[in-house]
Parts: sequence; C-alpha cells; structure tokens
Amino acid sequence: MTTQIINGHVLTPSGWKEQASVLIEDTKIKSILNHSNPVDGVDKVIDAKGAHVLPGGIDIHVHGGGGRDFMECTEDAFVTAVEAHRKHGTTSIFPTLSSSTVPMIREALATGDKLMADPMSGVLGVHLEGPYFNPKMAGGQLPENIKVPTPEEYKPIVEDFTSLKRWDAAPELPGSDEFASYLRSKGILASLGHTAARATDVERGYKAGFTHATHFYNAMTGNHKEGPYKYEGTVEAVYLNDGITVEMIADGIHVPPTILKLIWKSKGVERTALITDALACAASDSQTAWDPRVVIENGVCMLADRSAIAGSIATMDRLIKTAVQKAGIPLEDVARMASETPARIMGVYDRKGSIAPGKDADIMMFDADLNLTGVVQMGREVNIG
Repeated sequence: MTTQIINGHVLTPSGWKEQASVLIEDTKIKSILNHSNPVDGVDKVIDAKGAHVLPGGIDIHVHGGGGRDFMECTEDAFVTAVEAHRKHGTTSIFPTLSSSTVPMIREALATGDKLMADPMSGVLGVHLEGPYFNPKMAGGQLPENIKVPTPEEYKPIVEDFTSLKRWDAAPELPGSDEFASYLRSKGILASLGHTAARATDVERGYKAGFTHATHFYNAMTGNHKEGPYKYEGTVEAVYLNDGITVEMIADGIHVPPTILKLIWKSKGVERTALITDALACAASDSQTAWDPRVVIENGVCMLADRSAIAGSIATMDRLIKTAVQKAGIPLEDVARMASETPARIMGVYDRKGSIAPGKDADIMMFDADLNLTGVVQMGREVNIG
C-alpha cells in the first residue's frame, strides 16, 4: 500500500521542507517530495493541512498507560498501554519495569520477546529500572525489592532474553562496575539512576559502562553541603561528562521549565532525550494509579505521604508542547530530542528517529498551536480519537 502525506511542514535530517509531502510504501518512507501534488497510483492521501510533520516519538522510559502497567507483565497489559501512548504520538516504545522481583522481570521479558518479534507492535525492547538502587534514593520504587547487583542473579536474565535493552542501577553500589561492564559487553545500555553518587563514582561508573542518566535531576543528588563544605552531586558530575547522555521528564513538573532549558543548553540536543516516565493512569481517564501507594495530584503522580514524585501522567504530545511553549526550546530541537536522540541512544537510528528514505514510516503531526493532529506508525494511520 502506498500512502502520501501532503501539505506538510516536514522536518528532515537536513532541515524543514515547506509544503512538502512524504511518500510511504507499506511500512517504509520511500521519499520526501518538494511538492504536495498527489502522486499517480497512491492508495491513500493524508492531508496534513500545513501541520508540522515530525518523526514519531520514541519513549525510552515509560511504565504504563491506558490504565495498564507494564509490571502486570501480560501481553494484554503491554498492548493496551502501548496503543494508548500511540494515540499521543509515541510510535516506538521501551516498556519500563520499576524495581521488581526476578519472577516478574522474567515474565515481563518473555512478553517483551514476543512483542519485539513483531515490528508492528512498536515495542523495541524492555527497560528495567532497578532493582539495583541506593535505598536512600528509592523515591517511588518498591523498597522491599531494592538490592545490590549480583552476577548470579542478573547474568541468567540477560542470557535468557533478547528484549532486554536497558538496565538502570546506582553506580556507587558494590558490584555496580562489574554489572555495567557486563551489560556493555552484551550491547545493553547501562544507565545510572536512583543514586547518591559523587563525581568519583560517576567517573568510575562511566568507565565501567554507565553512559546514560535516568530521569536527570530526579532521584539523584545535586550540589549540597556536608558540614561547612559544599560537594558536587550526581547532577554536576553528569553535566561535566560529555560522554553521558541524559533523559528529562518534560512535563514541566518533575523539573521546572527553566531546568528543562538548562539541560538542553548544557547537554545539547545530541545528548538529551525526552521521556514521559508515565504510569498506568497516563493516556486514560483514570484518576487512580496502578500502584496503591500513589496518588494523582497537581498533574503528577506522587507517593501518598507526599515524600516523593512517583511518575508522571504525561504523554508524548504533552512533552512536545511543554518543551516548546513553557521551556522555550525550538520545535526542531524538541522533535529531535523526542525521536532522533532516543533512537541514537538505544541503537535504532538505522531505522527509526527521522523522516528519511528507507526509514520506518513513523510520523506525528502538530498544528500551529502544537496540538497533535495525526499519527502514522509503520505506515498505518492511527485513530487518535
């Protein structure tokens, strides 16, 4: 089937193309045309009506949506959550598990293996957020599951499943260097998070294999005093290491818009990805979180005792709008941080992350006010409702 998106303001790797069109053949982008005249033989024409035509969003940190949580581990829960986020611009996704038991991890990875085998599912791999964290920085993680990494536990998990693409841990924990080095040898992204690491921990961890920072600024230390003296925190150490990429929850609440802009200016587009960190209540009418410890308040999820933010209710379209309208980041850069940069971080830029011939036909469209107007995933037009 051949589809043509016409009358678009199309973002390509070489820049914007005005009144251009995107020609799609089955699941792939065939070409970008410098006109919007329907091509002979096209089966379907989608009129963008002057909208910004951007590469589809890639969410590399998301816990659920549509009322379902990936910790349920079932195919039904995965599919429901993935489809809910697809209606908001996320065309590729890495389902995330918070700190879980080994049986839960194995069950979720088995589901991930099955869905990842189907390129139409949108699932590109599974992300484990924990359980190897600093208990003092647990935040919304289940404290009873937090522990230190042991090869006897994590190596069989890595060896048995193909969908595991990222695993987060605190680099100051004993055994974390060996953990990160092992992940790197297997082509799995090691990310530092829920940590009180100092600069020396971050540098040692980076050399071992920690090349990414989980929800930057959240659940990590910044500049602080101990007695009369100031010490750098994880945040400053990550800023100073050009080899570490970051992700930011761009809902405007987890970190304020001024800090979103600071991250963009300091780490740069090429090293910054947008994430939702969304929980099950995102992309749904639910006012109840899947985790009974969590309440929804002021547009964010937090522990009922208000001791920590526990996740977001954000969707990809909200990230785009917030980063542009509240943080003042140019749309071109925001679009790249929502698609190109996460694709590069996760090693899928050969087929995802930009509107270019030969790439998967994953596209989202926004009007002048940055309202989502259309989504195409693997060449299929998504009913966004």
